[in-house]
Amino acid sequence: MTATTDRLLFATGIDKVFPGVQALRCVDFDLRAGEVHALVGENGAGKSTLTRILAGVQAAEGGQMVLAGRPYQPKSRIDAEGQGVRMVMQELNLIGNLTVAENIFLERLPSRFGFVHYTTLHQAARMAMEKVGLQDVDPATPVRLLGVGRQQMVEIAAGLSRRCRVLALDEPTASLTQGEVELLFTQIRRLRAEGVGIIYISHRIEEVLSIADRVTILRDGKWVATHRTNEVDPDTVIRLMVGRDLGHECLAQPCERGAVALRVAGLCCGDRVRNVSFEAHRGEILGVAGLMGSGRTETMRAIFGADPPEAGAVYLHGAREPARIRKPSDAVRQGIALLTEDRKEQGLLLSLAVRANISITRLGHLSRWGWIDPAREQRIAQEYTDSLGIKCWSVEQTAGQLSGGNQQKVVIAKWLFRDCEILIFDEPTRGIDVGAKFEIYRMLGELAHKGKAILFVSSDLKELMAVCHRIMALSAGRVAGLFERSQWSQEQIMAAAFSEYVKAQGEPQVHDQ
Repeated sequence: MTATTDRLLFATGIDKVFPGVQALRCVDFDLRAGEVHALVGENGAGKSTLTRILAGVQAAEGGQMVLAGRPYQPKSRIDAEGQGVRMVMQELNLIGNLTVAENIFLERLPSRFGFVHYTTLHQAARMAMEKVGLQDVDPATPVRLLGVGRQQMVEIAAGLSRRCRVLALDEPTASLTQGEVELLFTQIRRLRAEGVGIIYISHRIEEVLSIADRVTILRDGKWVATHRTNEVDPDTVIRLMVGRDLGHECLAQPCERGAVALRVAGLCCGDRVRNVSFEAHRGEILGVAGLMGSGRTETMRAIFGADPPEAGAVYLHGAREPARIRKPSDAVRQGIALLTEDRKEQGLLLSLAVRANISITRLGHLSRWGWIDPAREQRIAQEYTDSLGIKCWSVEQTAGQLSGGNQQKVVIAKWLFRDCEILIFDEPTRGIDVGAKFEIYRMLGELAHKGKAILFVSSDLKELMAVCHRIMALSAGRVAGLFERSQWSQEQIMAAAFSEYVKAQGEPQVHDQ
């Protein structure tokens, strides 16, 4: 690859090896000043690894890089940032006990006489937060009190607030609503106009084609193709990503609705869950839609006992008496599983092996006389890694070493192994590539066909409409509508999702989740 005047950053022959895995094989990539260059591929294709090497987070085993016409070999992330290359990672890197403002300006806190000048800090933070739609959040709020979506916006605000020549965004919209995505795109266009080169990683192909100038496809750690986005369509990109055509693969077909498996009556939990009532049947996938902050996650956590409800009851399998669910272990014992939206903090034990993360929900099934059968545990873990397509060199590999999408699959595997009758999936496809999404959709259909009751929470309304049998819309903590497949439309569901905000304030305003 030869440098040209408009190439801001280019890399040639990049190799990277992890234990048992060739993550990148002789990959070439270039970025021009004032362009958005997207990186796409299935989970484990090498997108994040390549970007981390460019951003100094990891070192390559081979290859060369040039930045603005000069040899570029950053020794660390700080070194790369000193040369104007910054990265907003997919996994959050915020400090929960610090405030929003402190996280945004962590490395450059304004001070006077050795003390942080909070008036100046909060003023600067408000300006940075307004650019990404966080003007309704107090900059003095501890980050740990925000939901995953808003934490993602804080991470992005921190990245956008620093002057740079190259900005890498790894799955920046995975937890964002459509309105927040548009705000982010406005800032990306501003940076592009200022001559900043932007590397954009996303599994949302239509989103990539709408914001990027060029797209590079990786598969199994190898470069496949680079195209201008106006020369390709989503089907072409997907075919290059997965090496096959997914167009003929059908989504899960509707199943016959069975008896009521879960009945929620008058559930209340703070101001985020307000008198929520609904039923979920065996054999159906009940979608849960709503804006960020609508109470979707809080409702699921209250059902699961993670957040004790203040009022209301949960009834299981037609029982007249409410189930006693005071903590998550009570819910699990009674056949309820919750796949949380925050896999890193709540879904996995990152320091343990994939094998241990899968088996942990049902150790009694693998033990005799109090001792775990290691051969059986390993065999079962291998079955789930194979069936879900989890890319790891061994089930002994630690979960923390996997890509974000493969970590998500491990969380799904552990609950499938538990074999619960009621499955709550909160954003199960966040950060997962399009090929894996089809696998999960088919899996959901198979589980429903077996008589499981599935609650499927997603920020992607098109996804819900594609795989669910019914969709419940939440708005400001209340059930705003329940739609049958034969009756719904995207406009009706969105109108219901906005309804409580319109009533309260005359125009939609979304609060933190």
